[in-house]
Amino acid sequence: MPPAMSQISDPKIAFAYLRPACVLLTREPTVVNVETLKGQLKEVNDATLQQLQEYVLFPLRFVLKVPGAKKEQLVQSVTEAVSYVLENTCIHSWETLHDLFSELCLCLSSSADPGKPADTSEELKSAVLRCLDALLHAAYGDIVFKLFEPIMLPGLGAAVSLLLALGEKEKSRNIQTAALKCLQALTLQCDCTQEHVVPSSEERCSVGSAMASFLPGITMATARIITGDLRQGHAVTVRAIKVWSRTVELVMEDVQLQSTESYKTPSADLGRIGQLMVLRTPEWVKNTAGKLSVLLKKIISCTSAHQHWRVRLAMAELADHLLAKCSQSLTECVGSLLEALVGAINDVEPRVRERCEVALREVSQRNQRCSGSSGTQTFTDILSENLHSLATSLPRLMRTSDDQKKLFVLNVFLGYLKVLGPLVSVVLNSAAHLERICKALMQVLELDVMDVRIVEERSYAAAVETSTGSHDSYTAHTQRKHFLYFTDEKIFSVLMEICRTLGYYGNIYLLTDHLLDLYCQSSVYRKQAAMVLNETVRGAAGIAVADQSQGLETKVRESPATQEDIKAAAVSIIEEYTSLNNWHLITVSEETDRDRQDQQLLSPSRLLSICNSDAGSLQVIPSSSTSASTIHQLNSNIWQLCIQLEGIACCAQALGHDFRPLLMTSLYPVLEKAGEETLLVSQAALSSMWDISKACGYTSLKELINENSDYLLNDVSLNLQRLSQHPQAPRVLTVMLTHSDCSLLPLVGDIVQDVLTALDLSYERTAALFCSVLHALMKALARWFPSTCSRTSKSASSNQSSSDQEDLSIRQFLLNYHKQKELAEGIGIEDDDTEDREVPPTECEDVEDIDSPDVKAELPSHLSITKDVMERCIHLLSDPSLRLRLKVLDVLELCLQVLSERENELLPMAHRCWPALLQRLTADDPLAVLRAFRVLCVLGETCGDFLRRRVSKEVLPKLSASLARQAPISAKAGPVYTHTLAYKLQLAVLQGLGSLCQRLDLAEADLDAVCEACLPYLSSRQPIRLQEACLSVFRHLIQVDPDTFWFTLNELHCPSSYIPHHPDLLPVQLNGMGRPRDEFSDNVFKLLKEEFGSETVNQPVS
Repeated sequence: MPPAMSQISDPKIAFAYLRPACVLLTREPTVVNVETLKGQLKEVNDATLQQLQEYVLFPLRFVLKVPGAKKEQLVQSVTEAVSYVLENTCIHSWETLHDLFSELCLCLSSSADPGKPADTSEELKSAVLRCLDALLHAAYGDIVFKLFEPIMLPGLGAAVSLLLALGEKEKSRNIQTAALKCLQALTLQCDCTQEHVVPSSEERCSVGSAMASFLPGITMATARIITGDLRQGHAVTVRAIKVWSRTVELVMEDVQLQSTESYKTPSADLGRIGQLMVLRTPEWVKNTAGKLSVLLKKIISCTSAHQHWRVRLAMAELADHLLAKCSQSLTECVGSLLEALVGAINDVEPRVRERCEVALREVSQRNQRCSGSSGTQTFTDILSENLHSLATSLPRLMRTSDDQKKLFVLNVFLGYLKVLGPLVSVVLNSAAHLERICKALMQVLELDVMDVRIVEERSYAAAVETSTGSHDSYTAHTQRKHFLYFTDEKIFSVLMEICRTLGYYGNIYLLTDHLLDLYCQSSVYRKQAAMVLNETVRGAAGIAVADQSQGLETKVRESPATQEDIKAAAVSIIEEYTSLNNWHLITVSEETDRDRQDQQLLSPSRLLSICNSDAGSLQVIPSSSTSASTIHQLNSNIWQLCIQLEGIACCAQALGHDFRPLLMTSLYPVLEKAGEETLLVSQAALSSMWDISKACGYTSLKELINENSDYLLNDVSLNLQRLSQHPQAPRVLTVMLTHSDCSLLPLVGDIVQDVLTALDLSYERTAALFCSVLHALMKALARWFPSTCSRTSKSASSNQSSSDQEDLSIRQFLLNYHKQKELAEGIGIEDDDTEDREVPPTECEDVEDIDSPDVKAELPSHLSITKDVMERCIHLLSDPSLRLRLKVLDVLELCLQVLSERENELLPMAHRCWPALLQRLTADDPLAVLRAFRVLCVLGETCGDFLRRRVSKEVLPKLSASLARQAPISAKAGPVYTHTLAYKLQLAVLQGLGSLCQRLDLAEADLDAVCEACLPYLSSRQPIRLQEACLSVFRHLIQVDPDTFWFTLNELHCPSSYIPHHPDLLPVQLNGMGRPRDEFSDNVFKLLKEEFGSETVNQPVS
């Protein structure tokens, strides 16, 4: 019929229309005839097809019943046609249902072994499964329940076995899913959108009794599918979870098991079939629940951390269904089911999370409804017991499981705390629970402290030079903690959230006291206890805690910790952290002079000679002999200090602006550690300072220090007077200077004098310690008071004049030459003198009163301090310690920069420091020579002509000789030479020599000596950086005397010939003309081209 026409609604017409095709198919069972009938069936409407159902199904069933082998294509076409009929009609006849059910099962089974699936094509299996699913959905009324009568158990068992085999062994995911869906429909548990038969309680009981016979097979097979290969896809796993869940729910339902029908003795007429029936007696229920518990634990362990959220959602639904319907029969499984829900309560997928929250809330409400308060108590008991059990096994699981399992276990732990909510406080009142939970956290959070890099890393440049850095710039460089039992950062995040949740719901006093006891009891637990304490305090303040209840209560904690509670806890924590035993820990092995001096000041014997505390309180401080200090101990101390610094920051975050009163006792210790040499400790201290600053409402570290500078400086001043007790005081001052501004100078002036006085009184013991302070002070002064005037103006003017001279015409040059010649012969001297005499009167114009007293203006405080510091540096330049001499040279360099704005103060000090500096330049360790030359360059920059004679006479000859002596060595050396100290010294001298010569405006003889020493470094055989430094020397020399060095370079290698423009002029003859290309050619050519223009220079000839 044409497709545009409507479907046939008259049964007679439809019968006449379908009859030929049905008859033909009965006579000739071919694929073509089946397809013809199938096409005609689509032209009949559903109501008419319902009346003709038996007639239409007969030829199709006949084809399936014909004995002998049949083509797969034919069977597939027949099942597709039957599927169409069943999807659009209902089955009212039990015989039809039974026969079709049997025939379709036979199509799936193997003829050789009926218990196994046939080895047929995937298309045929898919078609048969679709037809079977349509059959189970088409069964109308009570007839479907006849499938579950005892007499049907063999047939039903065969179907269940086939479907399970297809679901487990088939390679096609679609067939696996279809088989499991059929099994779901067979147990009347289908969850599709079609209408389903709703069984009464008696009918459901009969179905449950029948399916009890197959419960072991179904649950074990589906458990194998669920825990099988991940490559099977999430759809198969989800469907298998649903089959497992609904089958167990159907058989183990509490309502059914309370009925006597569930264990009624089978009729004797059944014969051997009666042996297949299972009586759901209490004993059977108990045994079955134990076996299901084993399977359930295995399923939960495999699916709890599944990659796909739908699998995790299916597990949450499984737990919800079984807790709702089978909580009494599956008492052994309740703990595991709650664990599954609780473990997913922190799931990353919101839908899973919400489903678990709803399920847990319903569980709680059901318990409340069933037993009043006792129900809640029972549920709470289960949760607390599970929590205790999990805490007991947590260390073992963290040692033996993979990261996914660890993460799940910790999420379960966190989930229990969240579900218990305010009742956590009640649970923690149990000493057993508190002890077990805290000990579990101690063991899990054990740090790996064997990394040698932690001890090696130093922060000689102390904290950051300026206080303009952001908090992120410090935290970005903070080293991540390494733990013994896990590496994943997610695991650490969950552990910290557990600690915060304990603090949020628990009693802050109880937790603080217990954790501080653990902290004091053993050094093994000290770092872990501090970590837990830190996060507990943050949790008590509600920081980074999800403020919602997901289980027993719908309200948040009833009596949250007040600010006073948190403050009391914070005070006790900070007091313990900053106590002598726990704060002044050795973090470096004593390998240097500075370390030895610091540790001598920290030694217990020195402390005991001054303070009155009993000897017992000092036993934890390691002795000054660190030969026994292992890397393990040093690392442990470093991490302990870092965690304690984080703890002070956590207390500040918890209290906010209320932390300001505590700054009087806590800020000074933090500043002590910010000046530590150990990089991790100083970074942790700086990060802590930023956190404190932010929590207390300060915008920067500068504001934090300036606002609290009065009592900080008071402490520094007092402690400097008792340096043996407080050897860290200079470092506090260093940090304050580094991160403050010039407003601190008036306050710090007296303390600087104290430092200088202390330095004068005990050079030997405190020089290294105080030099760091002086270095930070001068760095701060150089930053706060940048030099406004510079000697570079003179050089700029000289450069300008030299460039102007280049523009003079030859005529002017000759006139000047003529005038100089006359002056040399004594002509015109008088005129020149009168011109000179006219100049001085301008000097007196500024003098108003010649009789006024000569009063020297008072120096600004920063210059006065600089002079005082420079005086000490002059004395310390000859100290035996190389490290101290290097530090003093650094300080001296900064002093010169600060004093450069007052020449009348600078020059006398430069004169005074010259002898000591000369010794460092000429008779010292190469490292000191290197640093001293840098100071010399700064002197040349700031003092200029004042040093010309001294440098010319005392320094240049030795530097030139050194350069000349090393030139052949560096020319022949290999690549390793660039790592030597000799190379670094050569490089530093060459880099600074040119500018020094230019600044000092040296005489011709000195310039010739420098040129002679530097010429070998133009060789291409020299290391590249030495060649570049030498080029910079010649660039400066050319600025001083271009003609001389143009001639010198052309004498070495002249790349072009100079032909006179007039025949009367003699040709220019230079030694470098006509020479073949050699090792100097490239660099000479580069200089001539850059400095004298490229128009006269041609490419050098080979």
